Amino acid sequence: MNISRKEALKKMAVSSLGVAMAPSIISQAAPATGKAARKGNINHSVCQWCYGKKTIEELCEAAVDIGIKSVELLGEKDWPTLKKYNLHCAMAYGSNIGLNKGFNDPSLHAELLKQFTASIPKAADAGFTNVITFSGNRNGMDDMVGLENCAKGLEPVMKVAEKYGVTISMELLNSKRNHPDYMCDKTPWGVKLVDKLGSPNFKLLYDIYHMQIMEGDVIATIKEFHPYISHYHTGGVPGRNEIDETQELYYPAIMKAIIETGFKGYVAQEFIPKRDDVFASLRQSIDICDV
Repeated sequence: MNISRKEALKKMAVSSLGVAMAPSIISQAAPATGKAARKGNINHSVCQWCYGKKTIEELCEAAVDIGIKSVELLGEKDWPTLKKYNLHCAMAYGSNIGLNKGFNDPSLHAELLKQFTASIPKAADAGFTNVITFSGNRNGMDDMVGLENCAKGLEPVMKVAEKYGVTISMELLNSKRNHPDYMCDKTPWGVKLVDKLGSPNFKLLYDIYHMQIMEGDVIATIKEFHPYISHYHTGGVPGRNEIDETQELYYPAIMKAIIETGFKGYVAQEFIPKRDDVFASLRQSIDICDV
């Protein structure tokens, strides 16, 4: 079985620290047929952890063939492989602490600052301008107390990020099914944190899969809060599998809504393929989202 993202985060080593639906949504993904020409309206990326049984080389080769520009959620040790294939890392790791513990815990602020101070310049030097971060779990903490704690811990980090032109992106995750007790589980809470910090280099990673579970109303939320969003992730609901007709979201309409906001960042596929031919599923997802 594929490992979960939580397990991937636990195992990852950040070495810097040491349009029509019909033709594209089909029951079976089409086989790879060579390099795909893309329309250019969406910058496509893919999250490496979903393809943990494949080597980074294999994933990079598939990405180039499919027309994907970025492989993400990688630490520094994998960046040279991306460069070999002329691929970007649209969302890099900045800390090895994981997602259950984060900036809402003041006891972690010093260590997080140390790690981000080390990783941000390295990401910038590699040409990667987005670094991910997390709120951490509530553990009985009031959400507004957590927000204040996050702002206090992130403030010195943002000075480093602004110096190097890097955006720190806090991911919105669902606490209903996948990440119980995670604090940054609603868009309005994340928006309040962005406003509190007041830095152009702090934004949200809007995970469509997670926010469909927590909030629904995906397109309206994107239209309302797009200035706060630096990055998007996909995933089929329910199950976080293929984004085809087996799930409840209509991704072509979501992609069109993102384009209409003027978004110029990346949209990353973050679903766990159920089919044996995982790269055929990946190709299908890009076909669906390439509106």
